[in-house]
Amino acid sequence: MAQPGNLAVIGGGPAGLMAAETIASAGRTVTVFDRMPSPGRKFLLAGRGGLNLTHSEPLPRFLDRYRPEQPLLQHAIEAFPPEALVAWCEGLGQETFKGSSGHIFPRALKTSPLLRAWRGRLSALGVELRTGHRWIGRETDGTLRFTTPTGEAVFEPAATVLALGGASWPRLGSDGSWTALLPDVAIARLRPANCGFSIAWSGSFAARFAGQPLKRIALSFNGQTIRGEAMITATGIEGGAIYALSGAIRDAIDARGPAIVHIDLRPDLDEAALATRLARPRGSLSLSNFLRKTVGLAPVAIGLVQEALHDGSASQLLAPLIKALPLRLLGTTGLDRAISSAGGILMDRLDERFMVRNHPGLFAAGEMLNWEAPTGGYLLQASFSTGHAAGLGVLAWLADQGA
Repeated sequence: MAQPGNLAVIGGGPAGLMAAETIASAGRTVTVFDRMPSPGRKFLLAGRGGLNLTHSEPLPRFLDRYRPEQPLLQHAIEAFPPEALVAWCEGLGQETFKGSSGHIFPRALKTSPLLRAWRGRLSALGVELRTGHRWIGRETDGTLRFTTPTGEAVFEPAATVLALGGASWPRLGSDGSWTALLPDVAIARLRPANCGFSIAWSGSFAARFAGQPLKRIALSFNGQTIRGEAMITATGIEGGAIYALSGAIRDAIDARGPAIVHIDLRPDLDEAALATRLARPRGSLSLSNFLRKTVGLAPVAIGLVQEALHDGSASQLLAPLIKALPLRLLGTTGLDRAISSAGGILMDRLDERFMVRNHPGLFAAGEMLNWEAPTGGYLLQASFSTGHAAGLGVLAWLADQGA
């Protein structure tokens, strides 16, 4: 039989650890289970790019970044907004700063100091961490079953928070296998988000330009344009501008097959100004040297122009081609390389406390819920906020139970 003092969190990422801290701060005893040898593996990976914790933009615009629209997620972020996350980080002795584009980072620009301080706080609160525990099921009475290096183990909590992540970067612990353990819970299929896409480059283009960045471009799809950068890969394209539109592109490919996006290689010049420059006599210059000297295109951008001209998919007029170069995206590059995943437990299957409606005492948080957002602090903010909300939900439910 479950003991009132035993509470479980399964998953040692930001959502799970925040749920554990929220519960333990109320004087409750919490045990965190994680399948990996140490917690926060994907959180640590996020720190390689500077650990963009959140964003400073006004909250209404911030909330618009999430899709699909989710009132429950909105309420969680409003209750634990970016300002609260910044205060939490600085309360752990990790000073933050706001970048020129409004992104907020720890001054250390990496995860490890923050995670060490956080683990110290959790330990001081009495939170127990059990690593190497892979969750394999929950009985009708709430008993949890795990596989461990020494065999199967059981735990009998009064309540459980699931924070098992999505299905991106499975080698770091979130492989989506938890979906099979909740057969009576409605779950949207897990799909890549903030991902790259495959393109049928010519062999010569891929060999020459794989690994080259496309800087200061504008990418357009379905009426939306994003300025930023991208990266050519041997099999396609990835990077910030692509990630920002990846959800819409992925959905279009799923529905209709390969999708066409357009790249403006010189967004700082309008087409008329570009055409004027290109009207100059080329003389003996090759097309490559002419584009480099006349309009300042980088070699990789010139390569894209030549690729489009050679395969016959684009207009021969250079100015409109440079302003809207078409790329045919065949499909996503897969969950194993995606930054995050879309899909998960449908939010309407949770009550206002983040408890799974048909499983009393079972709560869920983080990326395993059905929401997605771009990179830039939105992913981590929602994970922290939903973990906080689920922790508060556990406390409210226990109070209702008189436990």
